[in-house]
Amino acid sequence: MNMESEAPARRTRIQREKREIILEAALEVFSANGFRGSTIDQIAEAAGMSKPNVLYYFRRKEDIHETLMERLLETWLAPLREFDESGDPISEIRSYIRRKLEMARDYPRESRLFANEILQGAPRIMPLLEGELKTLCDEKAEIIKGWMRDGKIARTDPWHLIFSIWATTQHYADFDVQVRAVLGPERGGDGRFEDAARFLENLFLDGLRPKT
Repeated sequence: MNMESEAPARRTRIQREKREIILEAALEVFSANGFRGSTIDQIAEAAGMSKPNVLYYFRRKEDIHETLMERLLETWLAPLREFDESGDPISEIRSYIRRKLEMARDYPRESRLFANEILQGAPRIMPLLEGELKTLCDEKAEIIKGWMRDGKIARTDPWHLIFSIWATTQHYADFDVQVRAVLGPERGGDGRFEDAARFLENLFLDGLRPKT
């Protein structure tokens, strides 16, 4: 029986730990090589386990990838879900930019995993993109449009605003090597994320404040 299909409560502590070791190793392999360029053998080697042992917990490479993508999307969408209609629009958008940059800093491998999947045409997550992600974005776009109607922020396209925040914040994960190389040793340390946050806040929020 595929261990992935068993209820978590039925797994022993050791089984749960083994699965986490495999998933951690797979994240490293997939984020570096993409789905097509990764193999069970590579994942087993990274996990320090035999291939049959890996296949005991996950029947196929696809099962490992699917588990990682489900976790990733849950984490990735959390900041957008917290967009609060009753909150101050400028504060809500500032918080969203900050949280997305924190994720770029803390989850660079997950970001590259997602980018690799998208670049391949999203064959394994298209239903999630067209379903859960689209529904969430449409819902938050309506909130943004409501703020515009109330004169709380300047009028713009809410979907492209969301896309722009994704693009600028995730750049610091997906192109981190380039960012650090261009900034150099003096500016390419951990402080680059705070510098990026201040810049992006000015870029987005100054443009969104109502014109008086």
